[in-house]
Amino acid sequence: MKRYSEKELKILNQQLKGITPAEIVQWIMSNAEKPVVTTNFRPYEAAILHACVKIDPAVKVIWCDTGYNTPQTYRHAKEVIDLLGLNVKLYTPKQTAAYRDALFGGIPQVDSPKHEEFTRQVKLEPFQRAMKQQQPDVWFTNLRKGQTSFRDSIEILSYSKDGVLKVSPFYHWSDEKLDVYLEEHGLPNEFKYFDPTKVLANRECGLHA
Repeated sequence: MKRYSEKELKILNQQLKGITPAEIVQWIMSNAEKPVVTTNFRPYEAAILHACVKIDPAVKVIWCDTGYNTPQTYRHAKEVIDLLGLNVKLYTPKQTAAYRDALFGGIPQVDSPKHEEFTRQVKLEPFQRAMKQQQPDVWFTNLRKGQTSFRDSIEILSYSKDGVLKVSPFYHWSDEKLDVYLEEHGLPNEFKYFDPTKVLANRECGLHA
């Protein structure tokens, strides 16, 4: 995938506001060599997964499972995987939850000195391992404006810390628009989701920032 300059990226982001997420995915996919989609099966993730597999049914879907998801999220994940026939590449922490319970006494509070290491083990290390193994040139996400202050600072197209083109086709979409998208395409949604590294919904874990 071509590396865009900051000026080119700004122009492209302005142009992409005028087309649909499906058209964005189609354009990027046609120029990508090794695209991946990342998901944690949080609310509205079915939209980005559907948009990508509609263009490339075999696209690799990276799921970094912290091991702390709710039962509802795990059932939702299976439903979406089966419904869309996802090509899931599952990555889990190297340590077990029992190991962390013994060392950390459960999930550390955000202000605990143990929280940084906990986050590294359950989220950052599995993600970094996934990206190293898959070596994508394009990374599709369902980041949206309004989720966190950091996400407000990016756009449809941005670059990760490692220089991978990050594409967020639904970046400017509201929950209400996504509700319509899911209904139109017969896609499920699930709101009982838990991220042990964030606690607060508007907090970044370090994966995207």
